[in-house]
Amino acid sequence: MGATSEPGHGRPEPHLTVIVGERRRLINLAYRLLGSSAEAEDAVQEAYTRWFALSRQQQEAVASPGAWLTTVAGRICLDVLGSARSRRERYVGPWIPEPLPDRTEWIGGSASGGAESADPADQIVLDESVDMAFLVVLESMTPAERVAFILHDVFRYPFAEVAAIVSRTPAACRQLATSGRRRVRAARTPAVPAAGQAGLVRRFKEAWEARDIEALVGLLDPDATMTADGGGLVGTVLRPVEGGRGIAQYLIHIAAKAPGLTLLERTVNGRPGLVAQHTGVPVTVAAFDITGERVSRIWAVRNPEKLRAWTGGAQT
Repeated sequence: MGATSEPGHGRPEPHLTVIVGERRRLINLAYRLLGSSAEAEDAVQEAYTRWFALSRQQQEAVASPGAWLTTVAGRICLDVLGSARSRRERYVGPWIPEPLPDRTEWIGGSASGGAESADPADQIVLDESVDMAFLVVLESMTPAERVAFILHDVFRYPFAEVAAIVSRTPAACRQLATSGRRRVRAARTPAVPAAGQAGLVRRFKEAWEARDIEALVGLLDPDATMTADGGGLVGTVLRPVEGGRGIAQYLIHIAAKAPGLTLLERTVNGRPGLVAQHTGVPVTVAAFDITGERVSRIWAVRNPEKLRAWTGGAQT
């Protein structure tokens, strides 16, 4: 995982392009740790600030700048996770991780992006480790569990290096990762092929648009749950809606209250999802968890501060 320095006279100063080249990996790590591209960007920026605050002599003494940045960014994220727990206790309603679009649909920055893009969401690799169901499970972990699990199981860091970040012994970090792994396995549902997911989400969209409550009930698991995150900034339910029929009734009620609502099929955290627009502005991003041939979980993010990647930063 370490970065290398370009040859030079004596012990070389780490080359700027090598240091900056670590940014994409750090952003990917920080988003998975924090569940927020904005917080991930802040954490990585702080890590870089601390690097450039070092004297040249101190920088030259660092054997692997990449490892140094990872350690610092990991510790910053650990601190953020600790403080986030108290902040989220005061959060209005449920807290859902920030949803991300596919790179080609990223509005906050350049869709074509490229390695030089400065937008964090445009640099995040969308794989199973950013699936909304996975991120929600991560929220149930302690900060140390989450950091140890992500660093080891997702990014393949050895426990000796994880230990330096979380200030625990390698053996303790192994136990933390094992605990996190157990949580993920307990919550994981059998994988559904992407084509099957997309087809089910499309039928769900069509039933919602037609206000066909029975069709919606048929697409929802009887024990399905829908959780909405408005952050107290927009109106939404403050508790999860439980049961397929209850969710269907709520969705029909929303459709009746918001004439002109447009539903679009979009990729949400690497999976088929829906975006609801009102007067052309995204107001809700919905991620789905599918069990068998039915929707078992819906996460509807309405907090405008979490939709900037979809709106270009515009407040709704």
